Amino acid sequence: MKTISIVTPCFNEEANVIELCGRVRQVMVACGYAYEHIFIDNASRDGTFGILKHLAESDRRIKLIRNTRNFGHLRSPMHGMFQARGDAVVLLFADLQDPPELLADMVREWEKGTPIVIAIKASSEESRSMFWIRRKYYSTVRRLANIDLHENFTGFGLYDAKVMNMLRQFRDPYPYFRGMIAEIGMTHAEIPYNQQVRRRGKTKNNFYTLYDLAMLGITTLSKVPLRVLTLGGFVGSALSAFVGFVYLIFKLAFWNKYSMGIATLVIGQFFLGSAQLMFMGILGEYIGNVQTIVQNRPLVLEEERINFEYLPGESEDEVPHQSGRATD
Repeated sequence: MKTISIVTPCFNEEANVIELCGRVRQVMVACGYAYEHIFIDNASRDGTFGILKHLAESDRRIKLIRNTRNFGHLRSPMHGMFQARGDAVVLLFADLQDPPELLADMVREWEKGTPIVIAIKASSEESRSMFWIRRKYYSTVRRLANIDLHENFTGFGLYDAKVMNMLRQFRDPYPYFRGMIAEIGMTHAEIPYNQQVRRRGKTKNNFYTLYDLAMLGITTLSKVPLRVLTLGGFVGSALSAFVGFVYLIFKLAFWNKYSMGIATLVIGQFFLGSAQLMFMGILGEYIGNVQTIVQNRPLVLEEERINFEYLPGESEDEVPHQSGRATD
């Protein structure tokens, strides 16, 4: 029997993990597949790990990894996926905004031979302004990138084992998963869905994490910003030379009447200074990416792991009453 691995990264999700385990269990039992549900806990400060540990005691399909610290929203999920041993791997987040019931549709597409099945946000219950900003971001990155990036794709999807083997070859210590899937370029299927609003717990996304993800996507997938800077430098130099020549002609022609004025010099100086800072910032983003790759640090460091001695499909003798408690 083929097996499926569901990987769920979590951080302070004590209010959601029990329901998530129960809903995943119901879907996978209905699909008739043996599975493992891997939770990788990013050093939660609430009761998340304790709850998951209690669930894992009576259900070997639930496997836990606890990181030594919070390694961020990009590195931890990727490490969890690399620990999966199923014939297909599903990335499913713990906030319940992405419905676990969509796994059944993904499995059916995978059974047809599709190696990548991704969920696409056709609509969202979040604010219209935020959804519009996200769509514009995906559209912008897609125009800048030299690959066909999937718009409104958060990472939620199913990936065949051969896709996972390809992902392992990237060896990126700070991976942009959405870009990696697009980079592979294999045949894929898209399943549209409505992303629900978070009902319990607090979102872990803030301005910095969203900015970090946005800049990582642009600098990882495109060299267009660097080319724009180079072109802008040439254009700026040409304009400066032209303006300087015009000022020289006016001054020579109207020596006693034409005054350059200090305002022109100050405005020009501030403009050039701000342009240089912007150029240095963009260059710094690319240099930062290079530094991260050169350091070649591990994705995460583990403090503890539970139930990984059991392979998927070897754990069909779970305690019966566990299913009921997980859905309370």
